[in-house]
Amino acid sequence: MSKRQEIRERRQRERARNRIIVILLIVAGAFLVVFALVLPSINRANAAKNAGMQITPAAPRTSTARQDGLHLGDPNALVKIDVWEDFQCSSCLNYTQTIEPQVIKDFVDTGKVYYAYHFFPLIDQGNPSGESHQAANAAMCANAQGRFWDYHDILFANWLGENVGSFTDTRLTAMAQSIKLDMNKFTACFQANQYKAQIDQDEAAGSAKGVQGTPSVFVNGTILTPGYIPSYDNIAQAVNTALAGK
Repeated sequence: MSKRQEIRERRQRERARNRIIVILLIVAGAFLVVFALVLPSINRANAAKNAGMQITPAAPRTSTARQDGLHLGDPNALVKIDVWEDFQCSSCLNYTQTIEPQVIKDFVDTGKVYYAYHFFPLIDQGNPSGESHQAANAAMCANAQGRFWDYHDILFANWLGENVGSFTDTRLTAMAQSIKLDMNKFTACFQANQYKAQIDQDEAAGSAKGVQGTPSVFVNGTILTPGYIPSYDNIAQAVNTALAGK
């Protein structure tokens, strides 16, 4: 073999080796891109798995207000507060834990306000089998046993995040067990999605009133701070104004 031919073959081998290296780099890069895209889903699945059936009990309710389905307080009160919420919504969690208890203590327990909860499963984006809808479905089945507010509280006590498995069917059932519902009745109700029409009606009514985000709080039919979570002071001012007849 001549020296020139030997050099040519060596160069061909080097080019072939370089092509293989480039192909391997491309494959590795594609793998990293796919892994980066899939990793959030893996993390969400692991979060739900790790949560398992560790159901956190809700703090006991201290309110003395009358509970009537999705309502609290005296139906003859001069002021009515209507709240549209999504159980998956992080802002709703904040409102429920930091603002609602004081509103109930100061205005509902004292007979000044009639308080109503309404469903607005915004985060599901129309998916009727999403976690927001299923949480609402389960809450209505608890309501059928006179336990809506207990179930409302345990849902928020077990919030893990949006669309991360907080409210899978298995966890929703475990929450029902944890508050000692009649599980035969609950399961039959939940599997039949018995209250879908009422949940849909709530959402439609909210949309008709201008609800675009959650929580949306109305005092005597007027929305407060649209697009923002109303503070306790916002609500108290609106309630006191209504009580004063202004």
